[in-house]
Amino acid sequence: MAPLRGAKRRKRKPERALPAQAQAPPVPQPLAGDWWDAFSRRLAAGQPSKQCQNFETAFKMLRRTFDYLCSLIKGDFTKKTRSFRNFKFGDKVILGVEDQVGVALLRLTTGESLMSIGTRFGMNHSSISHITWKFIECLEERATGHLKWPDPEEMATIKAKFEEIQGLPNCCGAMDTTHILMCSSAQPNSNVWLDGENKNSMVLQTVVDPDMRFRDVVCGWPGSLDDSCILRTSGFYRLCQKGSRLAGQMELPGESEGPTVREYIVGDPSYPLLPWLMTPYQELGLSSEKVEFNKRHAATRTVVQGALANLKERWQVLKGEVWRPDKHRLPRIIYACCLLNNIMIDLKDDMRDGMPASHNHDDGYRQQVSSVVDDDAVTQRDLLSRYVSRLGSRLPK
Repeated sequence: MAPLRGAKRRKRKPERALPAQAQAPPVPQPLAGDWWDAFSRRLAAGQPSKQCQNFETAFKMLRRTFDYLCSLIKGDFTKKTRSFRNFKFGDKVILGVEDQVGVALLRLTTGESLMSIGTRFGMNHSSISHITWKFIECLEERATGHLKWPDPEEMATIKAKFEEIQGLPNCCGAMDTTHILMCSSAQPNSNVWLDGENKNSMVLQTVVDPDMRFRDVVCGWPGSLDDSCILRTSGFYRLCQKGSRLAGQMELPGESEGPTVREYIVGDPSYPLLPWLMTPYQELGLSSEKVEFNKRHAATRTVVQGALANLKERWQVLKGEVWRPDKHRLPRIIYACCLLNNIMIDLKDDMRDGMPASHNHDDGYRQQVSSVVDDDAVTQRDLLSRYVSRLGSRLPK
């Protein structure tokens, strides 16, 4: 994953590295009558509410996922935020880890203002902000193992799943970008954040796997840059161009000369056609082979469209206009939400199911089109086109 623009990372201690996902520590089971009883009452501001009484509805995740987050960051979070207290009911009780994680998640899941959340809990907005940022910092330090480029064994599984979806062989991911809108008054006297739709925005570029898990994230670039430009400035692009990523070859069965196809990802027409980045055919009067390829290509891209729509729907802080964003902090908010998305997938949290109804994550934005075409990529795309056309009805369309 490329570094986030504007992020000021602290030095990490080796002993704090997150263990492999398969070796994640068991999540402690919640105790009956624990902190949630009191927290839900504060959340309802003293009024009974079925929505606030339901943990999964309030946080959009299972309790075991929440407990995993608490166990993951408990040491740092307790030490760094131990001075925060809640005065809502005059109890002057030091906020526990669960309370602080709950407050931070409410900020991210609801997108409510700091003032609104602070009013519920009898805290000023600066305290809510500080707790949220400590939570994000801890995720950056302790949860990065949940967002990484696949190792060879994982990649073999990913390629098999993509081929099973729509028959595209040696496909390693799907790429897309989305705009995170910002309040127009946030960047006075500057048009750098003004995008093609006359909106102030920051761009997120990502590659996802067939399970909608984010595998590479680039965020922080202003909306005035198009998708192709953001791709070329990314570390992901440099790694692929020099052959350090997506360099594996595969022989296509059924071809008389035994041609090979390089590992690749799929992307929409806003990206250049490259040997490791397959885009759809754009010319008119396409042959039946090319039409078939475009249909399967579009169906494969739905995984990244769904992932980005899900990201904005679940983490409402990214939906609509972000109020007075800090261009150095907003990339870290985006990254933290991507981490949380992956954690829910890794923990098989079924609260992700059924969201969202639409895959349109950039409503109101016109399709960009790149005219950059690599000759070797043209040859590879034609090979793939002939291959998938022979599959016929053996795969769903």
